[in-house]
Amino acid sequence: MIGVDETTIYNWERNANSPQVHQLPGVIRFLGYYPYPAAGSLIERLTAVRKTLGLSQKLMAKRLGIDSGTLRTWEKGKRRLSRKLSRIIADFLSSRTGV
Repeated sequence: MIGVDETTIYNWERNANSPQVHQLPGVIRFLGYYPYPAAGSLIERLTAVRKTLGLSQKLMAKRLGIDSGTLRTWEKGKRRLSRKLSRIIADFLSSRTGV
């Protein structure tokens, strides 16, 4: 149902490793909910959407039309968003239903 083999599930259950971002859409479909804490800030919501879509930072940055290094520093909290980029992200998030 998730698209991974039994060994992968076993390792997740043992906390030997965690699902990779491209596996998260299958996990979310299987569980029926997003298994991480609720996002509060704009960047936390963007990160949650990125993971729900199963996108790497590089692919999400491409969708937003920004540099992947910029997205990485935002997600790490090492850089603040400009007003223009906050608007781009807010528009992207508002185009997603249920987010």
